[in-house]
Amino acid sequence: MQDVRPDDWSAELEEVLVRVGHRFGRVDLRRQMRAYVNGLLGPVGRKNSWQLAEYVGHRTPAGLQNLLNRARWSPDEVRDDLQEYVAEKLGEPDGVLIIDDTGFLKKGTVSAGVQRQYSGTAGRTENCQIGVFAAYASRYGRALVDRELYLPKSWIGDRDRCEAAKIPDNRDFATKGDLAKAMIQRALASPLPIAWVTADSAYGQECRLRRMLEEAGVGYVLAVPKSQPVPALGRIDLVIGQAPDEAWERHSCGDGAKGPRVYDWAAAKLPAVHDFDGDQPTHDRWVLARRSLARPEEIAYYLAYAPVGTEVAELARIAGSRWAIEECFQAAKNECGLDQYEVRRYPGWYRHITLAMLAHAFLAAVSATATTARGVAETVPATLHPSPWQKSGGSWQFTVAHRHTGGKPITR
Repeated sequence: MQDVRPDDWSAELEEVLVRVGHRFGRVDLRRQMRAYVNGLLGPVGRKNSWQLAEYVGHRTPAGLQNLLNRARWSPDEVRDDLQEYVAEKLGEPDGVLIIDDTGFLKKGTVSAGVQRQYSGTAGRTENCQIGVFAAYASRYGRALVDRELYLPKSWIGDRDRCEAAKIPDNRDFATKGDLAKAMIQRALASPLPIAWVTADSAYGQECRLRRMLEEAGVGYVLAVPKSQPVPALGRIDLVIGQAPDEAWERHSCGDGAKGPRVYDWAAAKLPAVHDFDGDQPTHDRWVLARRSLARPEEIAYYLAYAPVGTEVAELARIAGSRWAIEECFQAAKNECGLDQYEVRRYPGWYRHITLAMLAHAFLAAVSATATTARGVAETVPATLHPSPWQKSGGSWQFTVAHRHTGGKPITR
């Protein structure tokens, strides 16, 4: 950020605020929105409405609280503008969409969606809200581009509680995976250029999510648990356990705070699935494993779907890009007050979170400018060869003896 001149910063922020300004129907609302975003970007100790109001020169926080709780404007429309902005500033053809959730620690029982539940952010069960997010990453930068508040069954089953928190009547229970699929579909329909999707094992193990991506022709590298079944082969950890030593290759999956993140990787293509009309596949399915150099017993597992001709190094890069969303969470919380809200109702959560994401996207665009200036059918288990790992044409793949019925492979 130190390479950005103040007038460039101001011009970029003005572009962002003008871009979303038409979503706020009255002049006073536009002023409140501008004040709120400026406050989120300012050196405020804790970015709640009282301290933001003091920073932007308001006598009371009433105007900013009205913006979040009562005023008429759609955070989903602002999100759509945000996605268009990120596409223009950070977009590139091989962009990656990343899915993950984060926890927001809360006291009491009235904040929408709050209950004692596991928070990966805290690493334990806490009284918290859980938000499922999508981030977009490219070589130019990364930014949060969508969000959904997870509502546990204990909330959806209590309509009086939902009414008090202003949760819409048409909001039914949705798993985190369901929320992720909805965000992916929105992102694919947006101007964001997306070639890949990645996520941790909580989302990667969902076959419906993988099938949706395959039907859309979008590549993925998705973490899965070690017990994940691989069609025609068995548990993924047992499959990887059969990999010969020469199947492991050393690749960096991107730079971290201490330089390149280097691991050993083993990858093999699954048997190709051909359409019954004879069309050749455009993508390959893979199994992939990442092994720590310092602690070889630590192995992470992935399923991948990639265009024909994709190299293992590229799969490793996509797998490593998942850390970008963690960096987004950290930056958005530390610099833009993503987790410092005091709203309790459902609409207020979406409004604050969306404006904090907008502020974070602005910082990502400014950073990108400074950087530039510096210059699915699945087969049932089948009879295997003694070792399914076979090398062909310079890459590893699995050879499976399929059972057939009526001349066609058995599928499910």
